[in-house]
Amino acid sequence: MKKILEVQNLKKYFHIENGNTLKAVDNVSFEIYEGETLGLVGESGCGKSTTGRTIIRLYEATEGQVLFDGKDVHKMKRNEVKKMNQKMQMIFQDPYASLNPRMTVGDIISEGIVIHGLYKGKERMEKVYELLETVGLHREHANRYAHEFSGGQRQRIGIARALAVEPDFIIADEPISALDVSVQAQIVNLLIDLQKEKKLTYLFISHDLSMVKYISDRIGVMYLGNMLELTTSAKLYETPLHPYTTALMEAIPVADLDVASKTAERKALTGEIPSPVNPPKGCVYASRCPHVKPECKTEKPKLREVQDQHFVACHLYA
Repeated sequence: MKKILEVQNLKKYFHIENGNTLKAVDNVSFEIYEGETLGLVGESGCGKSTTGRTIIRLYEATEGQVLFDGKDVHKMKRNEVKKMNQKMQMIFQDPYASLNPRMTVGDIISEGIVIHGLYKGKERMEKVYELLETVGLHREHANRYAHEFSGGQRQRIGIARALAVEPDFIIADEPISALDVSVQAQIVNLLIDLQKEKKLTYLFISHDLSMVKYISDRIGVMYLGNMLELTTSAKLYETPLHPYTTALMEAIPVADLDVASKTAERKALTGEIPSPVNPPKGCVYASRCPHVKPECKTEKPKLREVQDQHFVACHLYA
């Protein structure tokens, strides 16, 4: 399969007060293949959203490379960035904050079309109407404003805006976290249908493990700016290897009472959560890991393939 995106040793550091440096993304590498969905999961603050924003160049990378169709995103010239922005789009977490309240829905969706010169006049508005209907809205909604819609409807508008420039790759940054549970499945199913219809590739960022499993072909697990495990969706849920991934899996709510009673004895994570301003020298998970070894506190494990298509950064599998 063709690689549409390669992230190589990506770092994104933020300089904060008192001369300190926050290491939001610290040496992360992965690739995404054409037509697939890669899920990126982890606790809040683990760096997954920063990774997505650095990929699309909303943030400049501190170090490392982001190769989109073989070209380094962070070394592109202005005209190349414009072309890249047409092929790579983003759906944001907060559908209200990401929509201009002073613009009509029609203007919001058509803004990218105008910038990239894709359609003009009546053709442009027909495209807007088509996009609205594609995401489950109506053409008369084009004349309304964002505040007139529910959260789920606003997210559909955000999806229509992303689709307007006919991209190949979409970064969905927590696209369902701000929505009611009853609406979340509708949005995810819409994304799946659009992927099949338009042959899209996704980076799906979320902390909802159940939903990530549902939509993703492969899943990467992040913790404190680091990638700890990366494999297929099936393997991650059936045989998680990293202790942190195992802990995440055990935290998923279980609807079956019989199964839930068997897992009731599972212990919650203990230990101190390290600071991304002053991360530990060795494994970032060592202070909370029940299987910690001496080398875990002194040597940072590298992400390596320990089974077929199963990568893990852990000294247990060295």
